[in-house]
Amino acid sequence: MKRFIEGVDREQATLFPERLDDYVGNDNPVRAIDAFIDTLDLFEVGFCGVVPEATGRPGYHPATMLKIYVYGYLNQIQSSRRLERECGRNVELIWLTGRLMPDFKTIADFRKDNGSAIRKVCRQFVALCREIDLLDGDSVAIDGSKFKAVNTKARNFTREKLRRRFKQIDESIAHYLSELDRADELIAATGMSVSDETVKRLVDKIASLKKKVASLKAVEAEMDQTGDDQISLTDPDARLMAITSRHPRIIGYNVQSAVDTEHHLIVAHEVSNIGSDRGQLSNMANQARDALGVDALDVVADKGYYKSEEILTCDDEDITVTLPKAATGNAKKRGRFDRQYFVYDADDNVYVCPAGQRLTYRMTRKEDGRVLHFYWTTACETCPVKHHCTTGKQRRIKRWEHEDVLERVQERLENNPDKMCTRRQTVEHPFGTIKAWMGATHFKMKTLKHVATEMALHVLAYNMKRVMAIMGVPGLLKAMVA
Repeated sequence: MKRFIEGVDREQATLFPERLDDYVGNDNPVRAIDAFIDTLDLFEVGFCGVVPEATGRPGYHPATMLKIYVYGYLNQIQSSRRLERECGRNVELIWLTGRLMPDFKTIADFRKDNGSAIRKVCRQFVALCREIDLLDGDSVAIDGSKFKAVNTKARNFTREKLRRRFKQIDESIAHYLSELDRADELIAATGMSVSDETVKRLVDKIASLKKKVASLKAVEAEMDQTGDDQISLTDPDARLMAITSRHPRIIGYNVQSAVDTEHHLIVAHEVSNIGSDRGQLSNMANQARDALGVDALDVVADKGYYKSEEILTCDDEDITVTLPKAATGNAKKRGRFDRQYFVYDADDNVYVCPAGQRLTYRMTRKEDGRVLHFYWTTACETCPVKHHCTTGKQRRIKRWEHEDVLERVQERLENNPDKMCTRRQTVEHPFGTIKAWMGATHFKMKTLKHVATEMALHVLAYNMKRVMAIMGVPGLLKAMVA
């Protein structure tokens, strides 16, 4: 074909064959994958099979298998069967593995059997980022996001769901029994016969429902035995979790992450099957501080993390947190003054109400393990704005013994309102990127242990791609050599 760019003739023989290395450019990400994994001490990290057996069939070196997985997650190929196909046709993987083509079972077993070591590799890349001065800051944003598990809603049960299902089945059985009774009455009254197919259909439906009741009772018995209020049949560790009002429930895991505010690298992450973020603040903050290697840390999070005890723990450990307080009372919704209208005077140990009255200290009491001080005034009965304040005899204010820690958090937020924008722009983008890579079904593995391994591979791939975007592949290779 004239006047077109023409390819090489497939039948053309070459006297000097091209090298495999010629197909991979110097700025290709596979060179960074190859160099990083070659720097690891896989035996020390804990990979199986680093030292070969003296007898038996030789196996693949763990470095080769790890390179396949890191390449796969970097290129949104998480399935072991897809990775098997790519090893035979993908030039980059052919270069990376030296033309090795392990089967999908070998690939899948490597990920399953080396979960702990893979998670350590993820942490070692964060340490590498610190060594090459990409994590010099002392500020992180913390957030959590819900990821779908390999478990449908139909195969997840709570006690309330079981109660509803039992009621629905009982009503259905009663309906079919009444249909059979009606058929008997028709035969007795008119002598007309009902077709055998109709009777058989009704009997089969009743038998099917009774079988369903037996299976649900087995689930209920397992709940009673384990003491758990929720059971997932496909992935036993997955849990029903609330997310937003538009998509209120998913069966999955709650992934926590701490992201560096300067370069947006994930410095720490953790997978949990606890849906709430309220108890995660100090844990994630400490993991981030250890990963960054700093003594003091500045943390910003959203109101889902607001818990007094967690904030106090961070304050005691020299971790400065900034986050908004979650609205818990109903006073504002009902048109009355909420807590923010009462100003504390530390010098006199009193609260000043919106009407100018002073609520003095009255007593101390312990509630839910917290020491609370109570303040009120006797002037409420004659106050002209009492109907905007309380429906009781007097408005009482509770003050936690460490309330000054919470007040400093609020003061920091008021002095730096842009921090919440920084949080959103820092920590939500990695979650969105990783979920886009994962596809519609986020995790492919089951149980918390294996899901944590899969998440570590995603985080490692995200961080590597982020570093290569910042430094370039040649820059990263040069930094690793140095």
